[in-house]
Amino acid sequence: MLRNAIYRGQYLLHIFQQNGYKINEFSRWLFRHWNTILFPVPHLALILVALIGVAYLEDWLTSTAVTVVLLIFSVFWFGSISQYDISAAKKPLVYTARMLRLTAVFSFFSVWIPLIGTSFAFYRGSLYPDAYSLIFTWVLASLLLPYLLVLGATVLYPLELFFQNRFKKKAATKIQNMPGLKVIAITGSYGKTSTKFLIDAVLKERYNVCTTPGSYNTPMGICKVINNDLQASHQILVLEMGARYEGNIDELCKIAQPDVAVITNIGVSHLESFGSVEAIAQTKSALIRHLKSGGTAILNGDDQKVRNMAGMRSDVEVIFTGLSPDHNHIRARDITYDENGCTFEMQVVSDKGVHDSSLRTGLQERISMSLLGEHSVMNALHAAAAGLIAGLRPATVRIGLSKAAPVEHRLELKKRNGVLVIDDAFNSNPVGARNAVSVLSSFRAGKKYVITPGMIELGDRQDEENREFGKWMAKHPPDHVFLVGQNQTRPVFEGLTLGGYPEGNITVVSSLNEANSKLQQKLKAGDVVLYENDLPDSYSE
Repeated sequence: MLRNAIYRGQYLLHIFQQNGYKINEFSRWLFRHWNTILFPVPHLALILVALIGVAYLEDWLTSTAVTVVLLIFSVFWFGSISQYDISAAKKPLVYTARMLRLTAVFSFFSVWIPLIGTSFAFYRGSLYPDAYSLIFTWVLASLLLPYLLVLGATVLYPLELFFQNRFKKKAATKIQNMPGLKVIAITGSYGKTSTKFLIDAVLKERYNVCTTPGSYNTPMGICKVINNDLQASHQILVLEMGARYEGNIDELCKIAQPDVAVITNIGVSHLESFGSVEAIAQTKSALIRHLKSGGTAILNGDDQKVRNMAGMRSDVEVIFTGLSPDHNHIRARDITYDENGCTFEMQVVSDKGVHDSSLRTGLQERISMSLLGEHSVMNALHAAAAGLIAGLRPATVRIGLSKAAPVEHRLELKKRNGVLVIDDAFNSNPVGARNAVSVLSSFRAGKKYVITPGMIELGDRQDEENREFGKWMAKHPPDHVFLVGQNQTRPVFEGLTLGGYPEGNITVVSSLNEANSKLQQKLKAGDVVLYENDLPDSYSE
């Protein structure tokens, strides 16, 4: 039982970390899993057995016999720890300083009930500890672990807030002491990380650039890079700014006020926490409000909600980028795609009817990249704009973009034993998912397979968007679709069948490992596999 409780506690810490140490999000996760985590059957059943023993068995069974009965039930119900085993987790538990503090407080709160119960059991028993008291208190302590974790996090919250404010103040002061540093900030519903690395690839052709790694886009992630990695020799700092709640962008801009703001798009990502697309647009537009006077806003001219932000400031320059021939200062045309990437012609045009631009009209450059998908061209245009306003020539922009490597798990093309794998497993969204399926359909050789658990964090539109994703796959049909998670993927299944996709070509599995196992039975050299999204461990069914 002790072993089970330890694994259960570690599992809860892991989920709490995956939920960003946010008590409200962890609480929502608990209520979604109330029958397995808050009120697990083994715990309730063993407590019931102990109570029955006190009420009915104590008079006609010896204490030894009762102990044996309870031990049998304990081993039967608590012998396995597979439910709480995180050794094979997709994202492991990381014992950061914050996690160590939380673990210490959580452990402190967790030991008191079994300690008191054990003491009472020895006090109540004569020669041996009272089995009923011992079992009851130990099971109760394990049952209460989720509540004790929330209690520990609540107690630590003021201390964590103090540490965070200290880190943010240190980072902001460092930025203020580097007046020559130019800050480029990127936000949007999708494409932030890919755009960030494309900007980094372009600007590094001339400048010394510091860029946040991976998907670092939170206050503490950005502060860590500024405090530890930013050097006096750096000329440009490129930051990705994420937001899940209103006020997040304001908080980030107080750490590093941008000279250049890039807004990629407005979509339904994190709709669950924002509540509406309008709230998402309002939050992202804070990047324009915090832009330094005389700075530049690079906006997606193909996105109406982003384009509407152009009128927010009269003291900043606005550059529109996009695929549409209307509205945009920097455009792409003659786009071609293949399994090696994409090629397009970048044009810089004047559009005085939209906004004056300092870019020289008439610039053109043929650009080739080893990136897949239409949205990669869009991201490249944002990066080209950042390079051109920084004084780079179009040819230099072309060279930088040609060197850009695919971001890990974002339409990343891999070759494994003669099979092409399109890895788009990171944080799927409606636009990216459709683009990924379109890319898959462009491959001519071999059979095509899709493995997906669908999309999450889309609020009230989650089922609708997943259903539309299924319909999109039916319009660009792969040879077989593996859906991971029966409940999560039900709308995707409905969309596929509504779109006329053969139900016999759909396999619903319980895990990614099972999907891969079944896929291996079908794969041959020359086939293409798309992994569209990979949900975190907290979404396992």
